[in-house]
Amino acid sequence: MPEAIGLLELSSIAMGYEVEDAVLKAADVRLLVARTICSGKYLVVVGGTVAAVNSSVEAGVNLAEEGLIDQIVIPNVHPSVFPAITGVVDLSPDAMSALGIIETFSASSAVESADTAVKAGSVTLFRIHLAMAVGGKGFVLMTGDVAGCRAAVEAGAAAASAHWLLVNKVVMPRPRLELFGEYI
Repeated sequence: MPEAIGLLELSSIAMGYEVEDAVLKAADVRLLVARTICSGKYLVVVGGTVAAVNSSVEAGVNLAEEGLIDQIVIPNVHPSVFPAITGVVDLSPDAMSALGIIETFSASSAVESADTAVKAGSVTLFRIHLAMAVGGKGFVLMTGDVAGCRAAVEAGAAAASAHWLLVNKVVMPRPRLELFGEYI
């Protein structure tokens, strides 16, 4: 599991490929995600040591210039972030309690919000949705007791708000189980 994660969100698909190549050549990082996302953008996500991820993201930022929409490096990323991004979190019905949701204007801010949230409250991240079919936005879904969800959502929302990227936040104390159905 990488100790850090770096994300670059770009306004051009062609530039995205070019930046992806530069990021991978700049340091010893592992490519986690590279793909087109809604609104014709391109997302590059890498993992590795903090130093390697910082070097790689810096190389991408320098090349992208005005084509850069958002970028972030998260050192010491929480281990539950990776499974939530890939959608491989098994959630049993007895684990479904309160539902916390954070919605952001960018994929990068969704990942930062998720990492901040899971570090702040006793929750299980079960989905980090990165910009596909939602107009380039991102959202985070988590479950836990009501107090844990509230603490996590508030912290994660504050992280997105600090960059003016929060769309909305919700904590639902006793949602119907059908709300979890797409992800079981």
